[in-house]
Amino acid sequence: MSMCQRSWPRSQLERRKAELEQPRLTFSGKFRKPDETYVLRRGDPEQRLDRIGPRVPELFANVSLESSESNTAALDTPEQDRRLALADWVASPDNPLTARVMVNRIWQYHFGRGLVDTPNDFGVNGARPSHPELLDWLASEFIDSGWSIKHLQRLIVLSATYRQSGQIEPTAAEVDGDVRLLWRYPTRRLEAEAIRDSMLAISGELNLEMGGPGFNFFQTRGGLNGFPPVENFGPNELRRMIYQHKIRMEKVPVFGAFDCPDAGQAMPVRSQSTTAIQALNLFNSQFVMDRAAAFAERIRSEASDVDGQVARAFALTCGREPSDAEQAACRRTVDQHGLEPLCRVLFNSNEFLFVP
Repeated sequence: MSMCQRSWPRSQLERRKAELEQPRLTFSGKFRKPDETYVLRRGDPEQRLDRIGPRVPELFANVSLESSESNTAALDTPEQDRRLALADWVASPDNPLTARVMVNRIWQYHFGRGLVDTPNDFGVNGARPSHPELLDWLASEFIDSGWSIKHLQRLIVLSATYRQSGQIEPTAAEVDGDVRLLWRYPTRRLEAEAIRDSMLAISGELNLEMGGPGFNFFQTRGGLNGFPPVENFGPNELRRMIYQHKIRMEKVPVFGAFDCPDAGQAMPVRSQSTTAIQALNLFNSQFVMDRAAAFAERIRSEASDVDGQVARAFALTCGREPSDAEQAACRRTVDQHGLEPLCRVLFNSNEFLFVP
């Protein structure tokens, strides 16, 4: 809970609590009688053989809806019971694969790289884990905590591995240049969505409204007009990028250059490229220039003198105070060109774009 929420009066907190407890409408389906499924001779639907029910491959487990040793469900089992049996197997404490895959995904989110390099493939053709004992221990901890993602997140971010610095040691770099053994925190660039949302948050424009319809980055979707980008953004278009309407095979303007997937294919691990288009988009695009202008306006409202404005800009973008040399250089920039160019430069700085 934020500090401002703690200061809310009781009546306002009670209204907020009542709002959160209101049931929300959801998209849902309607169960029907399952279709009959048959083994087909050479895949020909006209050559039916034995009728079969739902089952899990014997390679993985023995799942049954009946009190029998067969892992074939009863042919007349309702659809909801079939789904429930599959869900129970997927989330079963006796099924280590689900927990290992989930743990690896969460680890990848925090470090930019999973303990297994192939998060979509834990099979024979997948990569071997760099730290197999750690992966198994985290999976067991995840299950024992009641499949609590919050518990696992806390466990990772409070670890010494996560909290170590990203400083490079030449001796260690000679042995493990890819930082596969995690002797330092691996530096990585923010994802496209995080870069955009961070700009909006810092400029004070981010719309934190949750739920509801998404927004478009394009005026039209194909046809004779193609995909002309939206250039004027209202409050709805300034929501978090998770609410964007994805279009297959079409990258979003500006941030599509930052290896943002186009939704045309699965992307378990994003590529990390460095191109001139990225720099041009991030420095010269109208979107970034508008965010820099809004950022400058926010700083002017929070600090009256130039030195205070420079310090505030660094605090918001880099989380620190500027050095004496940076303070002097930025003061000259503001005196000669105004706050907007300084804000744009800070949006393009490595400290803003990279973690840590």
